[in-house]
Amino acid sequence: MSEHSQYTPFSTESLPGYLAGVAAIADRLGGDQSAWKVREVGDGNLNLVFIVDGEIETIIVKQALPYVRLVGDSWPLPLYRAFFEYHALIRQEARDPGSVPEVFHFDETNALIAMEFIKPHLILRHKLIRGERVEGLATFLGNFCARTAFRGSELSMKSADKKADVGLFAGNIEIPAITEALVFTDPYYDAEMNHHTDGLDPVVAQLRGNAELKARAQRMLMKFASNTETMVHGDLHSGSIMSTDSDSRVIDPEFVQYAPMGFDIGMLTANFLMAYFSQPAHRGAELDDYQEWILSVISDCYQQFEAEFIHLWKTERTGMLYPKSLFEDQGHSSEAACKALLKDIWIDALAICGIEMHRRTLSLAHNADFESIEDVTVRAPLEARNLMMGAEIILKAETIADPTALVAMARDFNKRDIL
Repeated sequence: MSEHSQYTPFSTESLPGYLAGVAAIADRLGGDQSAWKVREVGDGNLNLVFIVDGEIETIIVKQALPYVRLVGDSWPLPLYRAFFEYHALIRQEARDPGSVPEVFHFDETNALIAMEFIKPHLILRHKLIRGERVEGLATFLGNFCARTAFRGSELSMKSADKKADVGLFAGNIEIPAITEALVFTDPYYDAEMNHHTDGLDPVVAQLRGNAELKARAQRMLMKFASNTETMVHGDLHSGSIMSTDSDSRVIDPEFVQYAPMGFDIGMLTANFLMAYFSQPAHRGAELDDYQEWILSVISDCYQQFEAEFIHLWKTERTGMLYPKSLFEDQGHSSEAACKALLKDIWIDALAICGIEMHRRTLSLAHNADFESIEDVTVRAPLEARNLMMGAEIILKAETIADPTALVAMARDFNKRDIL
């Protein structure tokens, strides 16, 4: 990778001239660059994002900034994260075709990716806040998590290829370091950039006073930092999914790294649970039905994850792990081995889920499900349910048998008056 010494951040004024010099992009956009319309729409924490409307086609251009946009230049970040996002996208496309935007152009020097404009898809989190449903959402996400987990591991990959990939993505140091701090550590002490809703102090004190809870969170951090089971998206939540009423895509994998197989599905589950707990502030008469739909997405998503994982186990187990020479070729079933592995994945996913529920309400980057609730006297009790269920998930991960038990727990916490 280059040192990005010639890096230039683009603007709505300067971007057309750059794109006109990239033949593959200019041909897609069509016409003269003076007719192209460029809008800067980046509302995330890290990057510049432009929508470019040409005469023929519309594309997205995403450019990394050398700092955390949410904070400013006081928190520098390496531009090379765009390199890893590009490599993540092309691997995700290969492992689950059609699940991510198509990449048209990558410029390593300028940390820029030009890709498919997904239309008329909208950010899933916003749809959940508005009470909209997405047909097939659980199936799509369950398949995505299973296919990327299985096909990015030595259950499927040649060992040499997987080890080379681990070495490649090991260079993505500062971005996973954000996860290591903001997700696994900061929620459990008075970190400098933490903030939480007024009224939550008693619950926060209870969590931070629980040594077993913190030890379990750190044990999961140890796994996250050292266990290279598969390539994970690293930040899979309802803000990194775009959907219509019946189609979805996954975006923004710049937090990619090799990590435990349960990481993505666990983080995803947490964000659906937070959507669930926030709903009393967003819904009226349809509250019960919509909350039950969200719970069905959680349950169906993991059940689809397991079903697809088992299918891939039977049909694509070509790596060095659990080889057929040890099982089927000797007349043994490998079903029990697969179920045991899935149990381990489930326990890891639950731990990640609980930790993510904590970080999104106590650490730096909160989510709009709760943050859009302006009345803190309404928001705090809903966040308290979320925090306390997160703690119980972490502490009881080994005893929560399946998604049915998890959603039953959510229904129970949804009735509790914690504050």
